[in-house]
Amino acid sequence: MPANSYTATIHATTAAIPAAVWNSLVPSTGGKPDNPFLDHAFFLALEQSGCATGKTGWQAQHITIDDADGKPIGLMPLFLKSHSMGEYVFDHGWANALERAGGHYYPKLQCSVPFTPATAPKLLVPSGDANIEAALLSAAQQLAIQRDASSVHATFVPEAEADLIESDGWLKRVDTQFHWHNDGFATFDDFLETLSSRKRKTIRRERRDALADGLTVKWLTGSDLMEHHWDAFYDFYEDTGARKWGRPYLNRKFFSLLNQTMADRIVLMLAYDGDTPIAGAINFLGHDRIFGRNWGAIREVPFLHFELCYYQAIDFAIQHKLKVVEAGAQGEHKLARGYAPASTYSVHWIAHPGLRAAVADFLEQERVSVEHQQEMLEEYTPFRKGERTDK
Repeated sequence: MPANSYTATIHATTAAIPAAVWNSLVPSTGGKPDNPFLDHAFFLALEQSGCATGKTGWQAQHITIDDADGKPIGLMPLFLKSHSMGEYVFDHGWANALERAGGHYYPKLQCSVPFTPATAPKLLVPSGDANIEAALLSAAQQLAIQRDASSVHATFVPEAEADLIESDGWLKRVDTQFHWHNDGFATFDDFLETLSSRKRKTIRRERRDALADGLTVKWLTGSDLMEHHWDAFYDFYEDTGARKWGRPYLNRKFFSLLNQTMADRIVLMLAYDGDTPIAGAINFLGHDRIFGRNWGAIREVPFLHFELCYYQAIDFAIQHKLKVVEAGAQGEHKLARGYAPASTYSVHWIAHPGLRAAVADFLEQERVSVEHQQEMLEEYTPFRKGERTDK
């Protein structure tokens, strides 16, 4: 189909795109998006709660592509942004450089899931037609020019998608996360057997100490999730988020909206002292993996963070035969707990020739540094010599 038979439409809200249309363009299994963060309901909850709107610097500019018959055939989730917060791929240095040179970096266009450092495709074209993917990229660049935006950024994209977009003249960036891989384990102890003796003992001690005072952990999902659970979790999240970042990105309404539409894709893990919850971690279920996202606590308990966010997620993945645990951004401390380095990718289109050249040089140097760092990290994995769980 020739490119001139396509029609690109810019949508200023997620609500402007029917959920059935949006989700029909997202990779799915059994009628559910494989990645929960690509679900229309997730974007809509961010919008309806006021967490990701123009007022918070996340103005929706989602692009859809229709064919000559008016059928939607492609989608790019996109936002016009006035800042770089909540992205987990840091470009503040680029912004400062352009501002010092007399230019303006904001607004920019951001193709991402707000506040969510989880890899997911961003060129949503079910047919895989390269012409439609190219039309989405072209529409994003044209929109940047129309909005006087400095750049377009697609973050946390799969490697193959990053390579595809890079071939269209964008700049590719590489970073590191830490993921746990399930090598067909039947129990947590099976996983521990792949680690060195010293690491096995350390993890067992951490798990024992985390729950030493009689604390218990409950997994809550689907219809078991009640508003009082969210009240407790939000208290934990708000307290911890305020101490770490100054202001948490998500509000209480967001979690209630998710509970109404996506409760079966959520696993809320709460730590209890008797009948009183004191800490919690929220996880999202994908087709073959579990994504750890936010955590919080109102009491300091040694190793409870590791127990709720890492070990319980591994337990859940083993019990439900999930292949991967993605535990969020950063955190080299995850390495000692069986999580291995994994590359993440983003791609960047920059309008200003001088800034583009400078960023290209920076990214080349950064890529070499990241690759070297990952090689070093591999030497410190806790696995017995010759054992890896992502082989």
